[in-house]
Amino acid sequence: KLAELLQWYAATFRDPMMLQPPEWFKAFIYCEVFLQMPFFPVAVYAFLKGGCKWIRTPAIIYSTHVATTLFAILAHILFHDFSKSEHLGPQTQRERLILLSIYVPYLLIPLLILFTMLYNPHYNHVEKRKRK
Repeated sequence: KLAELLQWYAATFRDPMMLQPPEWFKAFIYCEVFLQMPFFPVAVYAFLKGGCKWIRTPAIIYSTHVATTLFAILAHILFHDFSKSEHLGPQTQRERLILLSIYVPYLLIPLLILFTMLYNPHYNHVEKRKRK
């Protein structure tokens, strides 16, 4: 069933990276499994509990890492010549934009986290030390 769902997704949205990922895309998948996924339960705990200022640095690292990988993926979708791909990729600008719309939320959410960590006074508060 999952293989059928993957085939359907790749054919419908013309995403050959899911069926035959380039080596750099495989590296991003490993980063997701070993770096990003362990971060999720920690982040859920910190954000649901509230008041956990210690999440700031890990969240900044997570969000900048994910945003960086997504910029590479989005650039690949926009500019790569998919005509030589074994599996059908986007051929028209409209197909590229549709595929792009699948990946863009994975960029927006980390950017929201990053801006929250950088600019929200709760997470960005610098504690002043007492002078002796």
